[in-house]
Amino acid sequence: QVQLVESGGGLVQAGGSLRLCCAATGSISSINAMRWFRQGLGKQRELVAAIVSGGRTIYADSVKGRFTISTNNTKNTVYLQKNSLKPEDTAVYYCNADVRALSLPVRAYWGQGTQVTVSS
Repeated sequence: QVQLVESGGGLVQAGGSLRLCCAATGSISSINAMRWFRQGLGKQRELVAAIVSGGRTIYADSVKGRFTISTNNTKNTVYLQKNSLKPEDTAVYYCNADVRALSLPVRAYWGQGTQVTVSS
């Protein structure tokens, strides 16, 4: 059983910073990619940032230069450092990962989501 457990959301003023954390636990053989999505109220879920095999990072245009995605040494935890936050960054942030559990095929897993609210 694989789980993605997120933490680090909360309320912050515009211009402030937050760091989200997502830890993958369970019988994990490998993780191919880890991503952060977000979904604002009444909006579609969108990709915010991703880190893929080889350490390549991808960012949405709206967060480039403000957000940084990274992993720990074992690469089973992904972080999203968010600086210069804006009210439009308010959303539920979801962790997503492509995980091979034991000898099973790779599949996508999702975290439960963590609320980030940026006040103006």
